[in-house]
Amino acid sequence: MATRIEINHSQARTGAERHPEKAARPDNPIQRKPDWIRVKAPTHPIYHETRALMRENRLVTVCEEAACPNIGECWSQRHATMMIMGETCTRACAFCNVATGMPNPLDTDEPRRVGDAVAKLGLRHVVITSVDRDDLKDGGALHFAQTIAAIRNATPETTIEILTPDFLRKDGALEVVVAARPDVFNHNLETVPRLYPTIRPGARYFHSLRLLDQVKELDPTIFTKSGIMVGLGEQRGEVLQVMDDLRSAEVDFLTIGQYLQPTVKHAAVDRFVPPAEFDDYAAMARAKGFLLVSATPLTRSSYHADRDFAALRAARLKSLAA
Repeated sequence: MATRIEINHSQARTGAERHPEKAARPDNPIQRKPDWIRVKAPTHPIYHETRALMRENRLVTVCEEAACPNIGECWSQRHATMMIMGETCTRACAFCNVATGMPNPLDTDEPRRVGDAVAKLGLRHVVITSVDRDDLKDGGALHFAQTIAAIRNATPETTIEILTPDFLRKDGALEVVVAARPDVFNHNLETVPRLYPTIRPGARYFHSLRLLDQVKELDPTIFTKSGIMVGLGEQRGEVLQVMDDLRSAEVDFLTIGQYLQPTVKHAAVDRFVPPAEFDDYAAMARAKGFLLVSATPLTRSSYHADRDFAALRAARLKSLAA
């Protein structure tokens, strides 16, 4: 893993360096965000403490690499989504701000450092994600399992949520991760099937859907979770079909958020979806049987993850008692 101590590489590296595969694309002007999207710049002292802890432990966070708009709020509450296996992804999705290229070799000490950071932050619930590592035989599955084990060793009471790649063409990888028994297994579909060729060209919609289905087959006690972005040109009927597909795979938790364009070289925002439409999507998703739904313009996969996990567990208990 490439270490980062004093500087934020997501700011220090130019768009061309982070996304060389997008350099020849025509620019898509970035639209002015509506009032309901804007967030305040981070100023809270705990934000800076969290940032310092990440540097001290030489850890990467998706909060920074993906330019999440909620970083100020989350880090001020000591919530950070740690991104393992480096800061360079082997995929080149049209929506993602994580750098693309050939990653460094895995850092075998990283799982221990993640466990130490979780303990120092005193986290009740932690989210661990990663870049895609198509260069690895198992896609990084063993590294995920080792990280889960290190967190359990450092702080046994902490519940663990993972947000994984799709492990496309990595036979046996999913079984390794599920055997490590995370509390929540999240894998995002990201968008509707029609938009995969342009938005998520390295992935396959039905493979991702099958991955979530297999988690439940391997261990029905693990909560499953998935999310999509809206504002990329999808139609309402397509979003509802994704909901049906996810329910067919027995996914428990659905997140829906507004796509925000990171740079002029990324996919353009088709439109900013108003809050009332998110409310409508949330109502439809609940009616379809999801245990929990988060659908707001600023919803992201790990936004309020600790609070949501408590609600998810309570919802399961309620459904079992019914």
